[in-house]
Amino acid sequence: MKWSELSVHTTNEAIESISNILHEAGVSGVVIEDSEDLTKHREDMFGEIYSLDPDDFPTEGVILKAYLPVNSFLGETVEGIKLAINSLIDFDINVGRNVVTISEVDEEDWATSWKKYYHPVKISERFTIVPTWENYHPVSSDELIIELDPGMAFGTGTHPTTVMSLQALEKHVQRGNSVIDVGTGSGVLAIGAALLEAETVRALDLDEVAVKSASLNVELNKVEHRVEVFHSNLLDAIDKPADVVVANILAEIIISFTDDAYQAVKPGGTYITSGIIAQKKNDVKEALKASGFIIEDVMMMEDWVTIISKKPL
Repeated sequence: MKWSELSVHTTNEAIESISNILHEAGVSGVVIEDSEDLTKHREDMFGEIYSLDPDDFPTEGVILKAYLPVNSFLGETVEGIKLAINSLIDFDINVGRNVVTISEVDEEDWATSWKKYYHPVKISERFTIVPTWENYHPVSSDELIIELDPGMAFGTGTHPTTVMSLQALEKHVQRGNSVIDVGTGSGVLAIGAALLEAETVRALDLDEVAVKSASLNVELNKVEHRVEVFHSNLLDAIDKPADVVVANILAEIIISFTDDAYQAVKPGGTYITSGIIAQKKNDVKEALKASGFIIEDVMMMEDWVTIISKKPL
């Protein structure tokens, strides 16, 4: 199959708005090449490995890349995207250079070109994320290694929201626990819970590509005896509560099903919510409290928030 790579040269301010426009146009994921990443200070708490090549980034601004199938509707779709981006100016959003370019790529090239950005990363006291094509040797006896081949699904394990979610799981998952992972993506959180010796992990995602990717990664990490992957709209496939529920998805979606999440957590259990931009932190906290949760901890990394809450006994 042939795919078109749509590239938008814009500003950091417009990332979220343009990403939403691309999502509405049918794009399932966006690559962000931000010139500020080359100079951004990062706290090296766990010996993270960052290998950034300046040639892979614009000299200024941000380039967003998305992929659309080459079909008879492509021209119409691209024009609709351009018009929607231009309309952002009416909302006082600085779109910068606003240069949109199109190039054709083979599916094989699309599926592998991003690998050059992805290397082993130690993200917590015990967890290290390792891509399947990299050789890595553990540096400690209790290190937990998650091998990932994200494929076309979201979630390489190195985004701040995923990092914080894994750190929260490390603190709250006990041996023998039951865990639910809502919006599992590549399956990284479900695998992490299984490596922490959760007895059962139910991993859910509405995207069939994510379900396939998560299933493959579960087998790759040899935790299929603990993890079962379901195609499900949020918690629709769940018929019994769990000790720990984790949802690393958008704030708006988290807010929309806090009552259902409350029913999915056992009394005394933990609900970990992530994928929350800083501006939405209080909205999510209020929604969680309105459903009966008690906020236990709030973690922040860069502009992202993870909230850990408890269901009362």
